Amino acid sequence: MIKNLFLHPLARGLDVDDPATTEVRRRIIRSKPFLRRLYDEWYESIVAGLPDVDGPVVELGSGAGHLEEFLPGVVKSEILTCPHVAVVLDAGFLPFADASLRALTMTDVFHHLPKPEAFLREAVRCLRPGGSVVMIEPWVTSWSRFVYRRLHPEPFDPDAQSWEFPSSGPLSGANSALPWIVFNRDRDRFHTEFPLLRIESVDPMMPVRYLLSGGVSLRGLQPGWTFPLWRSLERALKPYWPAMAMFARIVIRRTDGENTRGGKG
Repeated sequence: MIKNLFLHPLARGLDVDDPATTEVRRRIIRSKPFLRRLYDEWYESIVAGLPDVDGPVVELGSGAGHLEEFLPGVVKSEILTCPHVAVVLDAGFLPFADASLRALTMTDVFHHLPKPEAFLREAVRCLRPGGSVVMIEPWVTSWSRFVYRRLHPEPFDPDAQSWEFPSSGPLSGANSALPWIVFNRDRDRFHTEFPLLRIESVDPMMPVRYLLSGGVSLRGLQPGWTFPLWRSLERALKPYWPAMAMFARIVIRRTDGENTRGGKG
């Protein structure tokens, strides 16, 4: 009932697996100043996390976003054919040469990958030594468990034993807890299965602002001019982010085979 009450008018009746939905979400992001500034901040964080190596940067799931405004020359890709992208691909079968990429980036994409191990194997293959995967993803905390289970339209199962999940379409499958499962709960398994990847950093963030923005499905709860005020409030709460964050920036480094374990989280 709550979700129906606050559903964004443009989001009503959308089929997430329809390519047209990506374009509608692009319009929603641009029509909500609060949400647009939130994405701007995410993109700035992604660019700041990029490694200092040569090669192209590929963004996965970029159809509705605007990372190119912060990273000119980024190769925009999507699993569906839609405007504003250069490459249509499946994250489990990347069409790039071995050791050719500087980085793979994504925003709210990893938790939609029904076979994350396939993507991680491809990341190992395509990234240059020193290259990185940089992502902004949902994160599991005491607060986010409450929010994602009650107000978020996507599945959220932090107790799932398998990394994989059934998917009825290219975008409809998800487990919003997947990034936390792979890079926190099952960190030892991750390092065992992918010894050439190292979790360089996990930075929890944004306990309230995304909720206030309404995301791409719900109406915004705050006008754009309040964004700096809420950002200041969140920064004041930073000591509590490990228990309150709804998202995290995760940086995974492709190593040369030495010193592969570690990272903060």
